[in-house]
Amino acid sequence: MKHIGWRARLFKSTRGKILDLLRTRERTVNELAAELRLTDNAVRAHLASLERDRLVSQSGMKPGVRKPHATYALGPEAEQLFPKAYGRLVSLLMSIFSRRIKPQDLRAGMRAAGRAVAREHLSDLKGKTRRQRIDAALRILKELGGAAAFREEDGKHFIHGNGCPIAAATANHPEACLLAESLLTSVIGARVKECCVRGPAPSCRFEVK
Repeated sequence: MKHIGWRARLFKSTRGKILDLLRTRERTVNELAAELRLTDNAVRAHLASLERDRLVSQSGMKPGVRKPHATYALGPEAEQLFPKAYGRLVSLLMSIFSRRIKPQDLRAGMRAAGRAVAREHLSDLKGKTRRQRIDAALRILKELGGAAAFREEDGKHFIHGNGCPIAAATANHPEACLLAESLLTSVIGARVKECCVRGPAPSCRFEVK
């Protein structure tokens, strides 16, 4: 039997279909019910559950025949459910750039990109301790689509990650990891060295000096 991942199972369910419809545009209960061939009450029950999980939120009102109808849109947590092709896109861009610019310039560009992402968060890190800045770095990596944890091994400090959003690029272009290295260095305020594992089962690994 072919294994079906949790995301595929979700989007085969009624709630997943609601999320998929709301991804294209805002909709009312009546519109969702018509698309899914469900009763209004059934749709409201699913929406209530999705709202509790912050996957859906009420976005406004739409004029109706008798009274206005509430419209619904994707909530703040929903976009994380949809697959992203960051890795393939980054891999394609790096393949193009690597044929046109020098290797050292490509590496410098990745580091600059990491610092640019970090700058968006630096104002919130003033006065924070080293550990607080590390925790902030882990949150930023999660927002970017990865999952990371801080560990101490033999007196050394490491940030380990799985589910790298650009893993498809790092296999052929390891310099892509410099983006995260530079980002972490800027956020934590200490030198971070990339020592990632690449191959069929890639994982991120950064030593915090």
